[in-house]
Amino acid sequence: MVEPWLRGTLTEVDAVRRGVLHALELAREDVARWSADLSDAELNSEPLGLPSVGWQMRHIVRSLDRLLTYAEGQQLSAEQMGALKTEVDANASRENLFAEFEAGIASAMERVRAFVPESYGEVRGVGRKMLPTMVGGLLVHCADHTQRHVGQAVTTSKVIVGMRG
Repeated sequence: MVEPWLRGTLTEVDAVRRGVLHALELAREDVARWSADLSDAELNSEPLGLPSVGWQMRHIVRSLDRLLTYAEGQQLSAEQMGALKTEVDANASRENLFAEFEAGIASAMERVRAFVPESYGEVRGVGRKMLPTMVGGLLVHCADHTQRHVGQAVTTSKVIVGMRG
């Protein structure tokens, strides 16, 4: 299967947003592919002390929500802060995990599309300390952070499948 960035799609958006959107598409595809046959228990397991696939899925979409909130020039809401504290849920169902993941990726893609290239140099603050960055940096971090955690989810999935035998 050809990865999203090699499909010649999303040509209507600039290269920065296209790269982020392709990374999010790849995240959606990789999580579906590598965790397709994992049970609820396996999605929540921590083989060899690795963070669970379920935690990675929640962390990906909740981090995207937080990063995009900062990129939009906002601070985190009480609801977002509460969600941060509940990323670990060892009893999450497969249905709920995939529903949250899909909705989170879809929302992030819509929000990424809303940015314009002229905003990339706008200064933003991250976190309580308002650490300085720019809109462009936050968008790129959405892609790299997502891919880092997808890689970890894929690795954990492979370990789980390998331990079955």
